[in-house]
Amino acid sequence: MQNSDIAKRGLVLLGCGKMGSAMLEGWLAGGLPASSVWVSDPHPSDWVRAQGVHINVALPDDPAIVLVAVKPQILRDALPTLAPLGNATTVFLSVAAGITIETFETMLGDQTPVIRSIPNTPAAVKQGITALIGNEQVTEDQLSMAETLLSAIGQTVRLETEDQMDAVTGLSGSGPAYVFHMIECLAKAGEAQGLAPDLAMTLAKATVAGSGALAMLADDTPSQLRVNVTSPNGTTQAGLDVLMDEDTGLPPLMIRTVDAATQRSKALANG
Repeated sequence: MQNSDIAKRGLVLLGCGKMGSAMLEGWLAGGLPASSVWVSDPHPSDWVRAQGVHINVALPDDPAIVLVAVKPQILRDALPTLAPLGNATTVFLSVAAGITIETFETMLGDQTPVIRSIPNTPAAVKQGITALIGNEQVTEDQLSMAETLLSAIGQTVRLETEDQMDAVTGLSGSGPAYVFHMIECLAKAGEAQGLAPDLAMTLAKATVAGSGALAMLADDTPSQLRVNVTSPNGTTQAGLDVLMDEDTGLPPLMIRTVDAATQRSKALANG
């Protein structure tokens, strides 16, 4: 990033909480000069203050990108201050949940390049996945620039339509909470079989974390990995007979779970 368009024209980070700080750490580690970053945040952390970036000072006239990482309820107050950068070549990249591209176009001008994205909380440990989509004003180079920035916190995927954002929110956006609850449930189930709480939780965390890592790194599909663990009439088969029941098991429960989160995302976007 040292000699990139971002380094030359500057990057504005609107909001630098946990998500913004995680990204900033990755960019600086990747070679982006601190002098190319402007942070606008009413309460910057001591860590942010120590990085040598510009904090709460006048912004550059033509930054390459403005990354919007404030909470949705704050965004509508903060964004109008950046209106002078709209309808130009500055890209606005949003990680604010539930705020549509149309909202940005209304507040900044309909010729403003806008990219909407949804990261998830494993971004805090650089293991996130972020879905993104841009409006018609966004060029391929600008999309690639956004992907480079977002890769500091994990993987990226491109969507075909903005309508898919609600389903992404229901799956990967809210999904970490589903997995955390599964860890809770696994640990409680171990306790019910006589394991000490600390031991059960240690086993549950490591099992989910290790299985996720294996699913990401293995050439086999998750379905095949499941088969690999399952001996006929063995212990795993006995457990899966309960978990995979088409009426009372995990498949219908996950469908209802993701659907509920997706419908809520739609309602919030329209609210």
